[in-house]
Amino acid sequence: MTAPGNALSVEVCTDGRAFAELAGDWDRLYRACPSATPFQSHAWLHSWWLSYGTPGALRLVLVRRGGELVAVAPLMRVRRPLPTLVPIGGTITDFCDVLVDETVAVPAATALANGLGELARTALVDFGEVRAGGAMERVFLCWRGPRHRTRGSVCLDLPALPMGELVGRLPVARARRTRTKVKHLGKLGIQWRVVGDDETEAALRRLLELHRLQWEGRGVTTEHLRPRFLEHLVRAAVPLARSGEVATTEFVLDGSVVAVNVMLLSGRMAGMYLYGFHPGLRRRNVDVATMLLDAVTGHLVSAEPRVPGQVRTLSMLRGEEPYKYRWCPQRSVNQRFLLARGRTLPLLAAAVAEDAARRRAKEVLRARAGSEGAATAADGR
Repeated sequence: MTAPGNALSVEVCTDGRAFAELAGDWDRLYRACPSATPFQSHAWLHSWWLSYGTPGALRLVLVRRGGELVAVAPLMRVRRPLPTLVPIGGTITDFCDVLVDETVAVPAATALANGLGELARTALVDFGEVRAGGAMERVFLCWRGPRHRTRGSVCLDLPALPMGELVGRLPVARARRTRTKVKHLGKLGIQWRVVGDDETEAALRRLLELHRLQWEGRGVTTEHLRPRFLEHLVRAAVPLARSGEVATTEFVLDGSVVAVNVMLLSGRMAGMYLYGFHPGLRRRNVDVATMLLDAVTGHLVSAEPRVPGQVRTLSMLRGEEPYKYRWCPQRSVNQRFLLARGRTLPLLAAAVAEDAARRRAKEVLRARAGSEGAATAADGR
């Protein structure tokens, strides 16, 4: 269909083979969208679809101008149990977003909103985990119908500084301990290197084996141990490594690879996605978080900036694990956008009510944990 009032056309792609054939057009659009991260690349999303997609569920809203792709909303239809359109990428994707060509941002976002509006007649659009400043914000502002914005996951970010400057931001006593940990890495002789494109697949296989050993006997994310995750990660990361948007780092001690880390890179952000390490490092008093950050910051300082003049954030991605807070990060909160039309307004109301109930439950649990902690402290006095 043609978007009213401009020369843009909108279509919905439901065919997986057609999705594969969009790679070239998608990559051009991806480069034209400043807020995009590698999680929005064709390599990542199409690979995810091959591993996790459900036949018949694909809904790619495509906006073209004169045949050129200028906006995309990568969605799939689910029932959970309500009819809903959600971003493809699933829980293993830290940031979800649409793509909008910056040179035609307003008309393209408007056309994308119109295309989503047609789909929203029969399903709620539930677009979560959008990083602040994401292109989906434009679509939300263009939406003509019932809508709601709420919070998603918390992410923890650091400035992309050399290790010495990161340590200098810490409280004095913690900075002193961290410098000692860095010196300990040198005394042990741990060395790191970013592997070449042709070595990425083998390094990722080692990463997931080390990740399994790291979490053995403890609560691991089971998806990381499944063959389909390995297939997705390799299929996505190898082409992204060729384009400089994935950096896989190996850590070597006494001639053996003892840890592997994979990082996703864009012009504005470097994201520490996944790592694995041999549990023997604990016995040698290695602080793994310090080791990883030392290598990551070293690579970012030495690497050519992908987009000159832009400040890159070092993101520890989603999650508020205690070890991340030791580095005095800044909290950023992803966004969740709920979009409906008249017929799907009851679905929007149900989603908003569920979100409010979930937040209240979390507040009750936090308050209870705080009370129990205070009682324990009082008993200890």
